Amino acid sequence: MEMEMNDDLGITIDRLTAAATLLDQTVERLAEKIAAAEQKLAALEARATAPAGFPTSRRDVGSGRKTLPTQMTTLLAKQGVSLDALASDSIEAGAIDAALTSLSIEQRIAVKAQLLRAGLLS
Repeated sequence: MEMEMNDDLGITIDRLTAAATLLDQTVERLAEKIAAAEQKLAALEARATAPAGFPTSRRDVGSGRKTLPTQMTTLLAKQGVSLDALASDSIEAGAIDAALTSLSIEQRIAVKAQLLRAGLLS
């Protein structure tokens, strides 16, 4: 009977050791996830507190190049939009609406999206 209790006790100890090992591994994984989340949070906080006008992403840096695809340039020229005005400075969306009234809504959205991508629309 004492042998059975020793065997049962040994099995219980083995199970507890395995459970403790799994818990240690889980704690290590959670600690790594917490560290990664803290780094992400610090980066987001840094972006949020960046000074005005300071680029916060690669997209904000840009090359400063303001060009449009040839199809868009042709479409705007047909609608009477001066490309010289676009090249010198950005224009407002309301100003371009008047020139694009003859186009469908989808086409107007496409034109404005291209202008926004090129940095020519404010």
